[in-house]
Amino acid sequence: MLASDTATAGRQSTLGARPKWARILWERSVLALLIASSLVAILTTVGIVLSLLFESIRFFEAVPITEFLFGLEWSPQTAMRSDQVGSSGAFGAIPLFAGTALISLIAMLIAGPIGLLSAIYLAEYASHHVHSIVKPLLEILAGIPTVVYGFFAALIVAPIIRESGSVIGLDVASESALAAGLIMGVMIIPIVSSLSDDVISSVPMSLREASYGIGATQSETIRRVVLPAALPGIVSAMLLATSRAIGETMIVVMAAGLAANLTANPLQAVTTITVQIVGLLTGDQEFDTPKTLAAFALGLTLFVITLLLNVTALRFVRRYQEQYD
Repeated sequence: MLASDTATAGRQSTLGARPKWARILWERSVLALLIASSLVAILTTVGIVLSLLFESIRFFEAVPITEFLFGLEWSPQTAMRSDQVGSSGAFGAIPLFAGTALISLIAMLIAGPIGLLSAIYLAEYASHHVHSIVKPLLEILAGIPTVVYGFFAALIVAPIIRESGSVIGLDVASESALAAGLIMGVMIIPIVSSLSDDVISSVPMSLREASYGIGATQSETIRRVVLPAALPGIVSAMLLATSRAIGETMIVVMAAGLAANLTANPLQAVTTITVQIVGLLTGDQEFDTPKTLAAFALGLTLFVITLLLNVTALRFVRRYQEQYD
């Protein structure tokens, strides 16, 4: 008998000699640890939702929910004392919703096409050597702090947009939705590109070979075979990137400003939900006035929006995804 066989037999005899109750106790202990670890994330999420919900209810006791959801003026800074409740200040969140949607739309108009086209190149055209170099370089964008993007937007992009607009006679604000949206789009390109690249690469080669077999070119195969097969994953990547854009704060603060303007003009200053949450909770605050409680209502609204986007992405993928052998 070889020495390795002897050692294996020795280990098996040692395991067999271990009492049954000890093995059961060990397995149950590991299972309990795994369950506890899983519950941490669940309980944390539940705690966050409940805290937002309870404080939002206090806010809606002072300010009607219809005024919050459909009001056209946002001016919470006037409600500074406890005797200044719903009638003091304006808590209409429509300008915040409009600003958030405008900047996110601009960002996705940048990140969507560029990210998808780069993913198609990396998955279908680039060699393995090029792919191994370009993809990590592209994903470096995701590791840059958002405050750096904010500085770049405020010091470089915004002045360029303002000067270019003045040349052609456009009135461009010093802080604009366009500047914030452009830089935010660059920031989320890696999300769209990386996820779409993985989805496109997962399409079976047999589908491509079948397309080539009937005389289709590579571009025709990509348009008519690969992209339709990868569409659920691509849509999911777009929705996840949109959620990331909606939740961004620093770039908006530094490039788009704090003015709650209800406008669809990307050359004007706007603000977003996240920026207003930061502004409402900055400094020494007492959480007993509509001003501070409005931050929780905005947080709950933002949570619901991002949750709906994520659920939509998951449902879309599950409904339309193809099962390949």
